[in-house]
Amino acid sequence: MRILAVDTGSKHIGLAISDLTGTIANPLKVLSHSSRLADSAAVAEIACANQVGLIVVGQSLDDDGQPTFEGRRAMRFAEVLKSQSRLPVVLWDESFTTQEARAARLAMGVSRRKRHGHLDEMAATVLLQSYLDTSIQK
Repeated sequence: MRILAVDTGSKHIGLAISDLTGTIANPLKVLSHSSRLADSAAVAEIACANQVGLIVVGQSLDDDGQPTFEGRRAMRFAEVLKSQSRLPVVLWDESFTTQEARAARLAMGVSRRKRHGHLDEMAATVLLQSYLDTSIQK
């Protein structure tokens, strides 16, 4: 089963998708944020087009495990997405995904000039791989 990960941001929405076995995450695309309703409709359409069985939405949590401001926004996005898709939608802790994505770019040897772009797609990939790794262990 394919799984789609969504890393919501104030300007961009990063998407990543798993392979058919649900073990390897791959970057998919970046959407420009317009509105919660339009963004969730676009994600639902992409999920349907890619025959996804589950959508994972990244949610940032504070040190006490409570949703941050961005985490609460992700929760609202997930609720709208649930109303626009028949697929199950789960929230997953996305803490430090952007930092891990930045480190991954460095490790891949991406030049300084090319590292200035947004990390949303890579952060979604890190988020999804975290979910897949935890799911495989269960």
